[in-house]
Amino acid sequence: MNTRKIIVTGGAGLVGQNLVSRLKDKGFRDIVVIDKSAANATVLREHHPDIRVIVADLASDDGWQDSFDGADALVHAHAQIGGLFADEFVRNNVTASERVMAAAQAHAIAYIVNISSSVVNSMAIDNYTETKKAQEAMVAASGIRQVILRPTLMFGWFDRKHVGWLARFMERVPIFPIPGSGRYIRQPLYVGDFCNIIVAAIERRTTGAFNISGQERIDYIDLVRAMKAATHAKARIVRIPYAAFYALLRAYALVSSNPPFTVKQLQALVTPDIFEVIDWPTIFGVRATPLQAALDETFQHPVYSKIALQF
Repeated sequence: MNTRKIIVTGGAGLVGQNLVSRLKDKGFRDIVVIDKSAANATVLREHHPDIRVIVADLASDDGWQDSFDGADALVHAHAQIGGLFADEFVRNNVTASERVMAAAQAHAIAYIVNISSSVVNSMAIDNYTETKKAQEAMVAASGIRQVILRPTLMFGWFDRKHVGWLARFMERVPIFPIPGSGRYIRQPLYVGDFCNIIVAAIERRTTGAFNISGQERIDYIDLVRAMKAATHAKARIVRIPYAAFYALLRAYALVSSNPPFTVKQLQALVTPDIFEVIDWPTIFGVRATPLQAALDETFQHPVYSKIALQF
Protein backbone atom coordinates (compact mmCIF):
# COMPACT_ATOMS: atom_id res chain seq x y z
CA MET A 1 0.00 0.00 0.00
CA ASN A 2 1.19 3.51 -0.87
CA THR A 3 0.88 5.82 2.14
CA ARG A 4 1.46 9.10 0.31
CA LYS A 5 -1.46 11.53 0.50
CA ILE A 6 -2.81 12.86 -2.80
CA ILE A 7 -5.10 15.89 -3.21
CA VAL A 8 -7.22 16.15 -6.37
CA THR A 9 -9.06 19.41 -7.03
CA GLY A 10 -12.04 19.17 -9.35
CA GLY A 11 -11.78 15.48 -8.62
CA ALA A 12 -15.43 14.61 -9.20
CA GLY A 13 -15.17 15.57 -12.86
CA LEU A 14 -14.20 13.45 -15.85
CA VAL A 15 -10.49 13.19 -15.04
CA GLY A 16 -10.96 12.83 -11.28
CA GLN A 17 -13.57 10.07 -11.44
CA ASN A 18 -11.27 8.00 -13.64
CA LEU A 19 -8.09 8.99 -11.79
CA VAL A 20 -9.26 7.80 -8.38
CA SER A 21 -9.70 4.25 -9.69
CA ARG A 22 -6.22 4.23 -11.20
CA LEU A 23 -4.60 5.70 -8.09
CA LYS A 24 -6.20 2.97 -6.01
CA ASP A 25 -5.06 0.33 -8.52
CA LYS A 26 -1.51 1.55 -7.84
CA GLY A 27 -1.94 1.21 -4.08
CA PHE A 28 -2.74 4.81 -3.13
CA ARG A 29 -5.31 4.93 -0.33
CA ASP A 30 -4.99 8.40 1.24
CA ILE A 31 -6.85 10.34 -1.45
CA VAL A 32 -8.70 13.61 -0.88
CA VAL A 33 -10.99 14.96 -3.60
CA ILE A 34 -12.36 18.51 -3.56
CA ASP A 35 -15.16 19.45 -5.95
CA LYS A 36 -17.98 22.00 -5.89
CA SER A 37 -20.57 19.72 -7.51
CA ALA A 38 -22.49 17.92 -4.78
CA ALA A 39 -24.19 15.66 -7.33
CA ASN A 40 -20.93 14.55 -8.96
CA ALA A 41 -19.33 14.14 -5.54
CA THR A 42 -22.17 11.78 -4.64
CA VAL A 43 -21.37 9.66 -7.70
CA LEU A 44 -17.72 9.50 -6.63
CA ARG A 45 -18.63 8.52 -3.05
CA GLU A 46 -20.92 5.76 -4.29
CA HIS A 47 -18.08 4.09 -6.16
CA HIS A 48 -15.28 4.97 -3.73
CA PRO A 49 -16.63 5.21 -0.17
CA ASP A 50 -13.11 4.68 1.21
CA ILE A 51 -11.73 8.07 0.11
CA ARG A 52 -12.40 11.55 1.50
CA VAL A 53 -14.60 13.76 -0.69
CA ILE A 54 -15.06 17.44 0.18
CA VAL A 55 -17.77 19.53 -1.48
CA ALA A 56 -16.51 23.11 -1.66
CA ASP A 57 -16.20 26.03 -4.04
CA LEU A 58 -12.47 26.67 -4.24
CA ALA A 59 -13.08 30.24 -5.36
CA SER A 60 -14.92 31.26 -2.19
CA ASP A 61 -15.31 28.57 0.48
CA ASP A 62 -12.79 28.01 3.25
CA GLY A 63 -11.95 25.07 5.46
CA TRP A 64 -10.89 22.82 2.58
CA GLN A 65 -7.37 24.24 2.91
CA ASP A 66 -6.83 22.15 6.07
CA SER A 67 -7.07 18.97 3.97
CA PHE A 68 -3.75 19.92 2.32
CA ASP A 69 -1.92 19.25 5.58
CA GLY A 70 0.53 16.38 5.16
CA ALA A 71 -0.20 15.93 1.47
CA ASP A 72 2.61 14.72 -0.75
CA ALA A 73 1.22 15.74 -4.14
CA LEU A 74 -1.54 17.87 -5.67
CA VAL A 75 -3.37 17.06 -8.89
CA HIS A 76 -4.60 20.47 -9.98
CA ALA A 77 -7.54 19.39 -12.13
CA HIS A 78 -10.47 21.77 -11.57
CA ALA A 79 -11.55 23.86 -14.55
CA GLN A 80 -14.46 25.69 -16.11
CA ILE A 81 -14.78 24.09 -19.53
CA GLY A 82 -18.13 25.31 -20.83
CA GLY A 83 -20.38 28.27 -20.18
CA LEU A 84 -21.69 31.49 -21.64
CA PHE A 85 -20.16 34.13 -19.38
CA ALA A 86 -16.54 35.24 -18.99
CA ASP A 87 -16.75 35.66 -15.23
CA GLU A 88 -17.51 31.94 -14.80
CA PHE A 89 -14.21 31.08 -16.45
CA VAL A 90 -12.26 33.69 -14.48
CA ARG A 91 -13.77 32.52 -11.20
CA ASN A 92 -13.06 28.82 -11.67
CA ASN A 93 -9.87 28.86 -13.74
CA VAL A 94 -8.11 31.87 -12.23
CA THR A 95 -9.53 32.88 -8.83
CA ALA A 96 -9.92 29.30 -7.57
CA SER A 97 -6.41 28.42 -8.76
CA GLU A 98 -4.92 31.42 -6.94
CA ARG A 99 -6.44 30.13 -3.70
CA VAL A 100 -5.33 26.55 -4.35
CA MET A 101 -1.75 27.66 -5.00
CA ALA A 102 -1.78 29.68 -1.77
CA ALA A 103 -2.91 26.57 0.15
CA ALA A 104 -0.29 24.41 -1.57
CA GLN A 105 2.47 26.84 -0.62
CA ALA A 106 1.20 27.22 2.95
CA HIS A 107 1.21 23.44 3.46
CA ALA A 108 4.51 22.85 1.65
CA ILE A 109 3.10 20.57 -1.05
CA ALA A 110 6.14 18.99 -2.69
CA TYR A 111 4.78 18.22 -6.15
CA ILE A 112 1.99 19.33 -8.50
CA VAL A 113 0.52 17.67 -11.56
CA ASN A 114 -1.01 20.67 -13.31
CA ILE A 115 -3.75 19.70 -15.75
CA SER A 116 -3.58 22.42 -18.35
CA SER A 117 -4.97 22.06 -21.88
CA SER A 118 -3.85 21.85 -25.48
CA VAL A 119 -5.83 25.05 -26.08
CA VAL A 120 -2.94 27.07 -24.66
CA ASN A 121 -1.24 26.36 -27.99
CA SER A 122 -4.41 26.83 -30.02
CA MET A 123 -5.29 29.59 -32.47
CA ALA A 124 -8.74 29.80 -30.90
CA ILE A 125 -9.57 32.89 -28.81
CA ASP A 126 -12.32 32.30 -26.26
CA ASN A 127 -12.96 32.44 -22.53
CA TYR A 128 -11.70 28.92 -21.90
CA THR A 129 -8.50 29.35 -23.89
CA GLU A 130 -7.53 32.69 -22.36
CA THR A 131 -8.22 31.66 -18.75
CA LYS A 132 -6.41 28.34 -19.15
CA LYS A 133 -3.36 30.24 -20.39
CA ALA A 134 -3.52 32.45 -17.31
CA GLN A 135 -4.03 29.45 -15.04
CA GLU A 136 -1.05 27.55 -16.42
CA ALA A 137 1.23 30.57 -16.03
CA MET A 138 0.05 31.12 -12.46
CA VAL A 139 0.69 27.54 -11.37
CA ALA A 140 4.08 27.53 -13.08
CA ALA A 141 5.01 30.65 -11.10
CA SER A 142 4.18 29.00 -7.75
CA GLY A 143 7.73 27.75 -7.31
CA ILE A 144 6.52 24.22 -6.53
CA ARG A 145 8.08 21.33 -8.43
CA GLN A 146 5.59 20.30 -11.09
CA VAL A 147 4.70 18.74 -14.39
CA ILE A 148 2.38 20.50 -16.83
CA LEU A 149 0.16 18.22 -18.89
CA ARG A 150 -1.73 19.69 -21.85
CA PRO A 151 -4.30 17.14 -23.04
CA THR A 152 -6.39 17.42 -26.17
CA LEU A 153 -10.12 16.59 -26.26
CA MET A 154 -10.70 13.76 -23.79
CA PHE A 155 -13.37 11.09 -23.60
CA GLY A 156 -14.07 8.09 -21.43
CA TRP A 157 -16.20 6.88 -18.55
CA PHE A 158 -18.32 9.61 -16.88
CA ASP A 159 -17.88 11.96 -19.86
CA ARG A 160 -20.45 14.73 -19.57
CA LYS A 161 -19.20 16.92 -22.43
CA HIS A 162 -18.00 16.61 -26.01
CA VAL A 163 -17.74 12.95 -27.06
CA GLY A 164 -19.91 11.66 -24.21
CA TRP A 165 -22.69 14.18 -24.81
CA LEU A 166 -22.52 13.67 -28.57
CA ALA A 167 -22.81 9.89 -28.16
CA ARG A 168 -25.85 10.19 -25.86
CA PHE A 169 -27.43 12.67 -28.26
CA MET A 170 -26.81 10.27 -31.13
CA GLU A 171 -28.61 7.49 -29.26
CA ARG A 172 -31.73 9.66 -28.80
CA VAL A 173 -32.25 11.18 -32.26
CA PRO A 174 -32.96 9.79 -35.73
CA ILE A 175 -30.63 12.29 -37.44
CA PHE A 176 -27.21 13.40 -36.22
CA PRO A 177 -26.12 16.74 -37.77
CA ILE A 178 -22.52 17.44 -38.80
CA PRO A 179 -21.49 21.09 -39.33
CA GLY A 180 -20.16 21.72 -42.83
CA SER A 181 -17.96 19.04 -44.35
CA GLY A 182 -17.05 17.50 -40.99
CA ARG A 183 -13.43 17.31 -42.14
CA TYR A 184 -11.94 18.89 -39.03
CA ILE A 185 -8.94 17.08 -37.61
CA ARG A 186 -9.43 15.89 -34.02
CA GLN A 187 -6.94 14.15 -31.76
CA PRO A 188 -9.15 12.63 -29.04
CA LEU A 189 -7.40 11.36 -25.94
CA TYR A 190 -8.72 8.46 -23.89
CA VAL A 191 -9.02 9.66 -20.30
CA GLY A 192 -7.95 6.24 -19.03
CA ASP A 193 -4.59 6.69 -20.75
CA PHE A 194 -4.33 10.25 -19.46
CA CYS A 195 -4.98 9.18 -15.88
CA ASN A 196 -2.29 6.52 -16.18
CA ILE A 197 0.07 9.32 -17.26
CA ILE A 198 -0.85 11.33 -14.15
CA VAL A 199 -0.16 8.36 -11.88
CA ALA A 200 3.17 7.72 -13.62
CA ALA A 201 4.14 11.39 -13.20
CA ILE A 202 3.38 11.24 -9.45
CA GLU A 203 5.42 8.08 -9.03
CA ARG A 204 8.37 9.30 -11.14
CA ARG A 205 8.22 12.98 -10.11
CA THR A 206 8.39 13.97 -13.78
CA THR A 207 8.93 17.68 -14.49
CA GLY A 208 8.48 19.81 -17.59
CA ALA A 209 5.58 20.60 -19.92
CA PHE A 210 4.10 17.94 -22.17
CA ASN A 211 1.49 18.14 -24.90
CA ILE A 212 -0.56 15.00 -24.41
CA SER A 213 -2.46 14.36 -27.62
CA GLY A 214 -4.34 11.33 -28.81
CA GLN A 215 -1.91 9.21 -30.80
CA GLU A 216 -4.40 8.92 -33.68
CA ARG A 217 -5.61 11.84 -35.80
CA ILE A 218 -9.12 11.54 -37.14
CA ASP A 219 -11.61 13.78 -38.95
CA TYR A 220 -14.57 14.81 -36.81
CA ILE A 221 -17.06 13.07 -39.08
CA ASP A 222 -15.07 9.84 -38.88
CA LEU A 223 -14.93 10.14 -35.09
CA VAL A 224 -18.73 10.42 -35.09
CA ARG A 225 -18.91 7.28 -37.23
CA ALA A 226 -16.61 5.47 -34.78
CA MET A 227 -18.86 6.57 -31.89
CA LYS A 228 -21.88 5.25 -33.76
CA ALA A 229 -20.16 1.87 -34.15
CA ALA A 230 -19.27 1.75 -30.45
CA THR A 231 -22.75 2.73 -29.23
CA HIS A 232 -24.72 0.82 -31.89
CA ALA A 233 -26.81 3.98 -32.38
CA LYS A 234 -29.31 4.04 -35.25
CA ALA A 235 -29.08 7.77 -36.07
CA ARG A 236 -28.36 8.78 -39.64
CA ILE A 237 -25.34 11.09 -39.95
CA VAL A 238 -26.20 14.15 -42.05
CA ARG A 239 -24.05 17.14 -43.00
CA ILE A 240 -25.72 20.55 -42.67
CA PRO A 241 -24.35 24.01 -43.57
CA TYR A 242 -22.19 25.60 -40.90
CA ALA A 243 -24.39 28.72 -40.77
CA ALA A 244 -27.48 26.64 -40.07
CA PHE A 245 -25.70 24.71 -37.33
CA TYR A 246 -24.53 28.01 -35.78
CA ALA A 247 -28.09 29.38 -35.84
CA LEU A 248 -29.43 26.25 -34.12
CA LEU A 249 -26.91 26.62 -31.30
CA ARG A 250 -27.73 30.31 -30.88
CA ALA A 251 -31.42 29.46 -30.66
CA TYR A 252 -30.79 26.69 -28.10
CA ALA A 253 -28.76 29.09 -25.94
CA LEU A 254 -31.84 31.30 -25.66
CA VAL A 255 -33.78 28.57 -23.84
CA SER A 256 -30.92 26.96 -21.88
CA SER A 257 -28.79 28.74 -19.28
CA ASN A 258 -26.07 26.09 -19.54
CA PRO A 259 -26.06 24.53 -23.03
CA PRO A 260 -23.82 21.47 -23.45
CA PHE A 261 -22.47 22.73 -26.77
CA THR A 262 -22.05 26.43 -27.56
CA VAL A 263 -21.21 28.57 -30.58
CA LYS A 264 -17.76 29.17 -29.06
CA GLN A 265 -17.15 25.43 -28.99
CA LEU A 266 -18.41 25.18 -32.57
CA GLN A 267 -15.89 27.82 -33.60
CA ALA A 268 -13.15 25.92 -31.76
CA LEU A 269 -14.25 22.70 -33.48
CA VAL A 270 -13.64 24.10 -36.96
CA THR A 271 -10.42 25.92 -36.06
CA PRO A 272 -7.65 24.18 -38.04
CA ASP A 273 -5.41 23.10 -35.16
CA ILE A 274 -2.94 20.24 -35.40
CA PHE A 275 -1.41 19.44 -32.01
CA GLU A 276 2.00 17.96 -31.45
CA VAL A 277 2.05 14.19 -30.96
CA ILE A 278 4.89 13.23 -28.64
CA ASP A 279 5.98 9.75 -27.63
CA TRP A 280 4.23 9.89 -24.25
CA PRO A 281 3.90 6.10 -24.10
CA THR A 282 7.70 5.90 -23.82
CA ILE A 283 8.15 9.05 -21.70
CA PHE A 284 5.64 7.94 -19.04
CA GLY A 285 5.69 4.19 -19.58
CA VAL A 286 1.98 4.13 -20.46
CA ARG A 287 0.45 2.06 -23.25
CA ALA A 288 -1.77 4.00 -25.66
CA THR A 289 -5.18 2.37 -26.09
CA PRO A 290 -6.23 2.18 -29.77
CA LEU A 291 -9.03 4.67 -30.50
CA GLN A 292 -11.77 2.22 -31.44
CA ALA A 293 -10.90 -0.01 -28.46
CA ALA A 294 -11.07 3.03 -26.16
CA LEU A 295 -14.48 4.01 -27.56
CA ASP A 296 -15.70 0.46 -27.07
CA GLU A 297 -14.47 0.46 -23.44
CA THR A 298 -16.15 3.81 -22.88
CA PHE A 299 -19.59 3.01 -24.25
CA GLN A 300 -19.88 -0.70 -23.56
CA HIS A 301 -18.94 -0.87 -19.86
CA PRO A 302 -21.95 -2.38 -18.02
CA VAL A 303 -21.94 0.29 -15.26
CA TYR A 304 -19.79 3.31 -16.05
CA SER A 305 -21.12 3.75 -19.60
CA LYS A 306 -24.53 4.60 -18.13
CA ILE A 307 -23.29 7.37 -15.83
CA ALA A 308 -23.14 10.97 -17.05
CA LEU A 309 -21.95 13.68 -14.71
CA GLN A 310 -23.78 16.97 -14.31
CA PHE A 311 -22.69 20.09 -16.19
